[in-house]
Amino acid sequence: MKRFRTYRTDAATRELHADITIKADDFIYPLFIVEGKNQRQTIKTLPGVFRFSIDALNLELADISSLGINKVLLFGVIDHALKDATGTAGYDPDSLICRTIRFIKSYFPQITVFTDVCLCEYTSHGHCGLLDGETVDNDNTLPVLARIALAHAQAGADFVAPSAMMDGQVEAIKEALTAAGLKTKLLSYSAKYASSFYGPFREAADSAPSFGDRKTYQMDYRTKHQGIEEIAADIEEGADWVMVKPAQAYLDIIQRAFVAFPDVPLAAYQVSGEYAMIKCAAANGLLNEEQAFTESLTAIKRAGAQYIISYYAKEFIRKGL
Repeated sequence: MKRFRTYRTDAATRELHADITIKADDFIYPLFIVEGKNQRQTIKTLPGVFRFSIDALNLELADISSLGINKVLLFGVIDHALKDATGTAGYDPDSLICRTIRFIKSYFPQITVFTDVCLCEYTSHGHCGLLDGETVDNDNTLPVLARIALAHAQAGADFVAPSAMMDGQVEAIKEALTAAGLKTKLLSYSAKYASSFYGPFREAADSAPSFGDRKTYQMDYRTKHQGIEEIAADIEEGADWVMVKPAQAYLDIIQRAFVAFPDVPLAAYQVSGEYAMIKCAAANGLLNEEQAFTESLTAIKRAGAQYIISYYAKEFIRKGL
């Protein structure tokens, strides 16, 4: 009889045999940016997460840096008056995100800046691409995504991260960056599923679609193979890093991607709903929050994610200090 319980005798023994660890360098921390001055806005559906104006980022970025977290993913939350049908505010060289990039690079140059590249935050209709009637027009959206990515890259972003799930978006962006002589890297939201777990984010980013849903361009969660095919296509088009989103309900996809593409850095996004569920359950006394988020994040790393995008990044690192 094989004796496995000897691996679990006490805390010290369990620690000795633990083979999954998460470091501060493994995290990418999401940040929501708004216009204005001295803004630190609460987000009702995301307890502990805030929207910041650029001038109010100093303390937050200093806190992140003090914990050893050196990567952020930026989302712009702009005034409705600036939104239009084609998302022109997204590629303004003096856009909210471009100004944020320049601020971070001026005062926190050690932080690697990733920027979300999509139209949903900038369009009046809230969809991730241009519309032809009520249909998202894939091919006509590609040049606009490329313009947004180019504006971010020229402002100093280290990575642009297209999340629109348009076919060919990686190739279009890579071509634009190359033509401009830029070496900005690309993290693609390669396997992004049409998920019910995005709900709180849509309040945080003010990006809910004004009609319909995103099931015609985000992936159907009932498929087994499309995620790996999408990742392979993005790598072929030039993606430097790839992503699976959401994370917790898609650990199988993370694991398969890790096995299929071992030489390509793999990120996974523990999305707003996954974060909010733990927060809500803990607030109602249903579980121990620290134990739950630690187990959750460890499972994502165990599945094969090299990098984790999570609103819990700061709390995870603090618990170990």
